[in-house]
Amino acid sequence: MTIKEGDFIKLSYTGKLDDGSIFDTTDEELAKANDIFNENAIYGGDIIIIGAKQTIEGLEEDIKKHDIGYEGTIEIPPEKGFGEKNPLLIKSIPVKRFEQKPHEGMQVQIDGRVGLVMRVMGRHARVDFNAPMASKTIYYDYKINDVLENIKDKAVGLSTLYTGKEMDIEIDGTIAKVQVPLEYSYNQRWLYSKGQMSKDLLKNTELTEVQLIETYTMDFLKDTPEKE
Repeated sequence: MTIKEGDFIKLSYTGKLDDGSIFDTTDEELAKANDIFNENAIYGGDIIIIGAKQTIEGLEEDIKKHDIGYEGTIEIPPEKGFGEKNPLLIKSIPVKRFEQKPHEGMQVQIDGRVGLVMRVMGRHARVDFNAPMASKTIYYDYKINDVLENIKDKAVGLSTLYTGKEMDIEIDGTIAKVQVPLEYSYNQRWLYSKGQMSKDLLKNTELTEVQLIETYTMDFLKDTPEKE
């Protein structure tokens, strides 16, 4: 069965540069060996929706040429990868907006965008919000592991893509009831992605409603310090 638009697929991959250095992978041991391990990430493969722009154009185009179980390598030029560097995405940001004192080479997140501090000049820092792989030809070794059919598998799998964790999701007919951990109330990644995750589920499954449920108990009072 050739992969098509709207399919939820489980994809394993490793992204490389011309010199063979690895910048991204779903293989935990490979990530550790190349010093790119993220303790907050889930390894073993990502769930993505074909056609939802959840991966780069060149990789998605190649995926749609193949079937479940395909394994291969693709070379992707910048225009179908992370694009060319855009000078307008290099911004001068007041130092007071950073949670920690910025320094050259520091990765930061501001207004939901991830950037790299290029230089600190007095009360401002120059931050590059271009993708780290912008303007570079990249290579992906990848395998199409599976196509998901079960709605709950699709919903839980998509939650890992947007949050890095498997969320507790119950499917009641055509309604998805998503139990949102209370710590996500302060998580910028979740605040920016919850709407998109809900739209992706409604657009690409039989679901007609997505409920994002926050449950507060007495324990919440114990864990939350009182404001003076």
